[in-house]
Parts: sequence; C-alpha cells; structure tokens
Amino acid sequence: MRDGFDPAHTRVIEESGAFAGCVSLRPADDALWLEHFYLAPRLQGRGVGSGVLRELLEECDRRGALVRLNVLRGSPARRLYERHGFTVEDEDPVDVFMARRPSPWPLDRPAEAADLSP
Repeated sequence: MRDGFDPAHTRVIEESGAFAGCVSLRPADDALWLEHFYLAPRLQGRGVGSGVLRELLEECDRRGALVRLNVLRGSPARRLYERHGFTVEDEDPVDVFMARRPSPWPLDRPAEAADLSP
C-alpha cells in the first residue's frame, strides 16, 4: 500500500476543524483512481463520507473523467459507492473493482468556477 501512496493527490478531510480522514484521487491512463479513502470511525454513518465523495465526484464530472476504485469484498463501503453510481467491473477473491462514468455537469453551474486542484 505504501508504494501506491502519493501525497500530491491526497486530501485531508476535516470536520469542525479537526482531522477526520483522508482520500486520494490519483490520475491514471484512462481514469482517476479513488484510493485511500479513510474516515474516522466516529464519523462513519453520519453522511460525512457521502459529502466528501459527492464533492470529489462533482470534480470528476466537470473533468468528464471516469473514476475507478477497488473495495474489499464484504466491505460496507461498497454500498456507499453503489449509491453514488459505481458499478462492478470485475471481482477477485479479495477485491471488487468498480467504476463510475461521468455524469453531465449541471448547466446552471459554470465549469470555469471549479477548483480542480488537489
């Protein structure tokens, strides 16, 4: 896991000014990879992860980018990803590989106002 970590693509998640977790959105040849999405247990199930994921996916939609991820088989996080439009592409004995195609960017929100920096 350490070899795949790149701090340049990693964002810190804060809740009420305190560290709450992190997430990485790493560019690859054909997609952006959502990786290392960690949220403090005290915040799980309270909508924080959904809010973070929604913001990241809006960025990806503005870019017209496919987003890929893998999640451990049996992980409750899979339901979060499915609720946000990810579908299964492949599975192996350990992981489920998922992808989400970009949604059209809403016409009432100008794309040039988007901050796409990590």
